[in-house]
Amino acid sequence: MDHLEKLESRSIHIFREAYANFKQLGMLWSIGKDSTVLLWLAKKAFFGHVPFPLIHIDTSYKMKEMITYRDKLALDWKLDMIYGQNKVVLEKHATYPDGYGTRIQCCKQLKTEALKHTLDGTWPRYRLNHTTRHYEVEINPQPFTGVIVGVRADEEGSRSKERYFSPRDQNSDWTIAEQPPEFWNQYKTDFAPNTHVRIHPLLDWTEVNIWQYIEREDISVVSLYFDQGEGKRYRSLGCAPCTSPIDSQAKTVQEIVAELQMGKLAKVAERAGRAQDSEDGGGLEDLRREGYM
Repeated sequence: MDHLEKLESRSIHIFREAYANFKQLGMLWSIGKDSTVLLWLAKKAFFGHVPFPLIHIDTSYKMKEMITYRDKLALDWKLDMIYGQNKVVLEKHATYPDGYGTRIQCCKQLKTEALKHTLDGTWPRYRLNHTTRHYEVEINPQPFTGVIVGVRADEEGSRSKERYFSPRDQNSDWTIAEQPPEFWNQYKTDFAPNTHVRIHPLLDWTEVNIWQYIEREDISVVSLYFDQGEGKRYRSLGCAPCTSPIDSQAKTVQEIVAELQMGKLAKVAERAGRAQDSEDGGGLEDLRREGYM
């Protein structure tokens, strides 16, 4: 097997281990390139079917192309699609784009808190009805005990401290020092009651691997990743008010791969366009200890 095939094989193995060991299993889908590759791998792992819900945390500030892409793919692939929001903060207009607080505080409210309460079922969550093609409030939602996430160790410093099966407590808080060791492809999947587990099938993939796999598998991703003729494109997708495009004329996946391997982006951080990272001093560990993706 070549390197991509080895990565794919390990990821599929982890998917199947997760499905075999966690009854209330879901998968986060941020609509970005990594989680879309994750979705593709899930279909491969289960022979064209995704046997668990996809969960999107909608801050209401995502770029419109992302939401359009999400709903089209969910309908076309018949995905069990759920989204959650911090409606209290949004209705109060207590967000950074409204002039309230800092970007980090806004991320904590719209992402971390919304994620926690969407996963534990204490806040309303909205499920796509494929007949009406609209989202409806889910009745009596059950908490998710295991959640699959498209985290890569090379993307940002705190992510490199993750395990493939990474336990959190019942509040989704992450204690890095208490993570189990993972040697020789042996993964701990038996955890104490009330443990919430994040599962990371892409942990050893790199940004270049992701784009190489997208090219090899001919995976469709959001058009924002490509130059539309203005000499700019997005390298990482987040909320519109806090995410900036980069200077790039890459219009194809092949051009993106070349740019990352040999071009000016080879030594530039992937999340350099994400303003909240700069505000947090270049790292997101504090947010991630509290449950951030």
